[in-house]
Amino acid sequence: MAALPDTDTGGSVTDERGRRRLRTKLMLATQVGQGIDGYILGGIGAAMPAIVADMHMSDWTAGLIGASALVGIFVGGPLFGWFADRFGRRIVFLTDMMIFLVGSVAQFFVDNAWQLFVIRLVMGIAIGGEYAIGAPLLSEYAPRHNRGRLLASLEVSWYVGFMLAFAVGYALSDVDDGWRWTLGSSTLIALVCVALRGGIPESARWLLSKGRRAEAEQLIRRYGMDVDVDTELADGERRNSLRLLFTRRRLRSTVFASTFWAALVLPYFAIGTFSPQVLQALGLGDALAGSLASNALAVLGVAAGCLLVERIGRRRLLIPPFWITAAALALIGFWPTAPIVVVVACFLVFAFLNAASSALTAVYPLEVFPTAIRTTGVGFATAMSRVGAAIGTFLLPVTLTHLGVGPTMLIGAGVLAAGGLLSHFLAPETAGLELSHAARAATEAGNR
Repeated sequence: MAALPDTDTGGSVTDERGRRRLRTKLMLATQVGQGIDGYILGGIGAAMPAIVADMHMSDWTAGLIGASALVGIFVGGPLFGWFADRFGRRIVFLTDMMIFLVGSVAQFFVDNAWQLFVIRLVMGIAIGGEYAIGAPLLSEYAPRHNRGRLLASLEVSWYVGFMLAFAVGYALSDVDDGWRWTLGSSTLIALVCVALRGGIPESARWLLSKGRRAEAEQLIRRYGMDVDVDTELADGERRNSLRLLFTRRRLRSTVFASTFWAALVLPYFAIGTFSPQVLQALGLGDALAGSLASNALAVLGVAAGCLLVERIGRRRLLIPPFWITAAALALIGFWPTAPIVVVVACFLVFAFLNAASSALTAVYPLEVFPTAIRTTGVGFATAMSRVGAAIGTFLLPVTLTHLGVGPTMLIGAGVLAAGGLLSHFLAPETAGLELSHAARAATEAGNR
C-alpha cells in the first residue's frame, strides 16, 4: 500500500504525527472501501453456481442476479457523485459505507431470487457511490509525483477483494448455505471501514471550488497538501450539474472517461461473474479453481500497472493492452477447440493485461475533471462503464447457451478493440501534472 508522502517539513513533532495519522487513515479508509467493492462483486461469481442450484434459477434470472449490482452502480455513481460535489466529500464518504454494512447483513437472510436481486441492487448503488467518492477524495490529498501510483494502488485492493471473495466461495462451496456466508461475510469488512471513516476532514480542493479559501488554506497548511490554490479557485464552479459534463469544454473528458472504462470492464465482469461456466464450456477441469487462479493473476496484473503508471505514462499503459487482450479473446473465439494450453495462455494474457490497464480506472477519471465536478464526472463515467458491464453480465449466460463460447469470446474481443481505437484518439497524457493542471490539460486537448 502506498503512503501519502510528507510535503511539509515545518511544524512540531505533534503536528507531523497528526498529518501522518490522517494520511494513513485516509489511505486505509479508501483502500478497504475499494476492497469491499471487489469483494461484493466477486462474491456473487463464486456463489452463483450454488445460488442457481438452491433457487432453481433460469438463465435469465441468473443473469439478472449477476447484473443487479452493476445496474445499481449505474444509479449510485451519478447520484452520490452529485451529492459529493454539492454537499462535500465527508458526509458521502461515511454514509455510503453504512449502506454497505446494512446490505451485507441482509444477504444472510434472503430466501428467494427477487429479494437477492433487490439487496444486490442497493449494494450496487453503494458501490457506485464508493467509486464516485473514495478515489476522488484520495486524489485531492495526493501529491503530483506519485498520484498515479497512489490511486492505482486502490485497484490492487479491488482485485484483492475480488480474489478473496472467490477464495472464500471456493472454501465454502461444499458447506450447506455456503453461498449465504460468502455473500454476507462482507459485513466484517464494512464494519472495519465504517470505523476508519470517522474523523476524516473535508477536502481542501472542494472547499476552494466553493470559494471557501480560508478554510481550505488552513487544511493545506495543516496536512502539507500539494495544491495550486489559484488554479483551483479559477476553475471552480459555483453550480454543479450533470449538464456541465456535456458542455463543449468538458465533453471530450466525459466521453473518454466513460468509454475507456466501459470497454475495460465489460468483458472482465461478464466473464468474471460466470467464469466457472465459461471455463467449463471450454473444457477445463476444475472450473472454480481455474477462476481463482485467473483472479490471482489479475491481482499481479494490477500490481504491475500500479508500478508502471508513472514510469511509462498513462497512454502506454492503456492502449497497447487493449489490442493484445482483444487478440487473445479473438483467438479463443475463432478457435474454441484449441489445445488446453492455448486456451489457458489466452485467458492468462487477458486476465493479466486487462487488470494492468484497469489500474487506470482509478487514475484517469480523477485527473480529467476539475474539482468542482470531479465526483459528478467520475460518478457518471462509473455509471456508463456499468451499463455495458451489466448488459454483458446479463447476456453472457444466454449467449453461452444459445450462441456458444466462440461467438461470446468474439463479442468481448470486439469491445476491447473498440476501446483501443477510442483511447488512441481521446486519451490525454497526464503523468507528472498537478491535479488541477491535469484537468486543464485534458480540457485544452479537447478544445484544440
